[in-house]
Amino acid sequence: MNTHPMISPYGSWKSPITSDLIVSEYIGLVDVLLDGLDVYWIETRPKEGGRYVVIRRTPTGKTEDVIHDPFSARTLVHEYGGGAAIVADGVLYFSNFADQRVYRRDPGAPPQAISRPGFRYADGVLNRNRDRLICVREDHTDPAKGVVNAVVDVPLSGTGDERVLVSGNDFYSAPRLSPDGDRLAWTTWNHPSMPWIGTELWIGDLSADGAVQDKTQIAGGPDESIFQPQWSPLGVLFFVSDRNEWWNLFRYDVNGVSAVFPADAEFGQPQWNFGMATFGFQSEHEIICTYIRKGVARLAVLDIDRNSLDPFELPFTEMSAVRVNSRVAVFLAGGPREPTSIVQLDLSTRKFEVLATSSRVAQNPFLRDFFSTPEPIEYPTADGLRAYGLFYPPANPEFRAPEGDLPPLIVMTHGGPTAAASSTLDLRIQYWTSRGVAIVNVDYGGSTGYGRTYRNRLRGQWGILDVDDCVNAAKFLIEQKKVDPGRLAIRGASAGGYTTLSALTFRRVFQIGASYYGIGDLEALAKDTHKFESHYLEWLVGKYPEERDLYLKRSPINFTQNISVPIIFFQGDEDKIVPPTQAQGMVNAIRSKGLPFGYILFHGEQHGFRMADNIKRALDAELHFYSTLLFRVGLQI
Repeated sequence: MNTHPMISPYGSWKSPITSDLIVSEYIGLVDVLLDGLDVYWIETRPKEGGRYVVIRRTPTGKTEDVIHDPFSARTLVHEYGGGAAIVADGVLYFSNFADQRVYRRDPGAPPQAISRPGFRYADGVLNRNRDRLICVREDHTDPAKGVVNAVVDVPLSGTGDERVLVSGNDFYSAPRLSPDGDRLAWTTWNHPSMPWIGTELWIGDLSADGAVQDKTQIAGGPDESIFQPQWSPLGVLFFVSDRNEWWNLFRYDVNGVSAVFPADAEFGQPQWNFGMATFGFQSEHEIICTYIRKGVARLAVLDIDRNSLDPFELPFTEMSAVRVNSRVAVFLAGGPREPTSIVQLDLSTRKFEVLATSSRVAQNPFLRDFFSTPEPIEYPTADGLRAYGLFYPPANPEFRAPEGDLPPLIVMTHGGPTAAASSTLDLRIQYWTSRGVAIVNVDYGGSTGYGRTYRNRLRGQWGILDVDDCVNAAKFLIEQKKVDPGRLAIRGASAGGYTTLSALTFRRVFQIGASYYGIGDLEALAKDTHKFESHYLEWLVGKYPEERDLYLKRSPINFTQNISVPIIFFQGDEDKIVPPTQAQGMVNAIRSKGLPFGYILFHGEQHGFRMADNIKRALDAELHFYSTLLFRVGLQI
């Protein structure tokens, strides 16, 4: 370590956090499963082409891969997937990426397909009494009918017919069987709703042969979001609802629906993926749950009888995929100085153990001195409102800037747009801050973690309110004299890419930008996207084609004459959510203007890059682009 830091302009610092280092040992951690004393999880391996591998860990600490190449436990239901695997008594059932069929893998045996070809499956639960797997099925077999979703059951033996249990609506999720196997709960919704806008919770009785009968809606509607129905050990149905502004826990019993623990906090999350979980039962009276206040998550014991919430002392600020039994809670977790990890918490001793981490290099003591710790900010924005974000100042113990110098700023716009800025340690952020670049990760209106009213701010205002909040985050930091007003960049992926392109097209604040599979043409997106989000724009923008003028007015592709700054684009050629034509249209327009631009189309990538070489190339290309055109300093990869 250099005890006498070198004086060098912000943006020029040499950093040990290189793209090679980031991808060298990085794995993505996707889901967690419990089977008795064994813990399973799914991890993605960029060095294996982004393959999704199921890992088993025994109580002795031994780990092993449960599935091997070419198998990959990833479902494409809703395109975003999730809920791709379940395990019971050592038997694994998983959706295989290549053919989307469900496979059964018995200990010591190779996986065997048990479902039909031409379908996709997710979010399964085992019906032990009838030797069936109940799950969500997405039917792609008849182009004339389009994509058809239903709740079905699949024979575990792989012989016999699959049976439709519940159908008729556009979407289904979270089929959950009561402990006695006699009742089934599920959530459902129809276009144009998304699951964080309006869902319904239903239950039905199972007949002797497993058919669902006497179906009853017990909660939900167009203005109520239901999340994670789950039965208690004695068969009481619990779920999360935002009927009272916040995603809080409720239960349904002989007395009807009642609140479990009202609080100004979020006990749920936007259901972009299947299999999500924020709570589980330690006992009939004790729930282990995670909740979010002002963007920060805590894990706690909710004692139903005492009406008390007792948080654990943990170094994590984000938690998900919470799985619980009477002895332990296992979950995904991360914090400002902790990468995403699989964490096991002993519920009696309250001691935790990290079972796996997404980045071992992030735990290197030498590197930790280079980490920037995020500072929560709250700032004024349009119409007298307030918005939120996480500010990362530059950090590198081996360098300091000349007196009076201010760092360049990158405004990060998360996707969704119903998502949230992550506070978990991400080396892809530290890649920038350790080079002398400030970052602000914006929780613009519409983000999760601040209640339903905050989420609803974006209704009909996409491309306006989110842009306002990003612009005002930069202005706030300029006023605070924390960043250089002459060196401002904005970047984002997917929906965040749309916010980025809108800010660069319709505002004169940023000097450069980067779009990762971003949206430039709202009308094209309305006509050409997958079923899950095909009507989401009605909520975000307006009805199409009735309000086509709004789509045209808010599409950057129609106003490229306004663009006067360089932009770099990154795109996967197999992206079904935001097709490559979106990026290509923007690139063609910018090329015709003679502006500097970059465009990299990655072969074999979908919505989000999973391959190590592509992640590395995108990071380094973006740095080179900024260093040449914004930072105006020597390039330090």
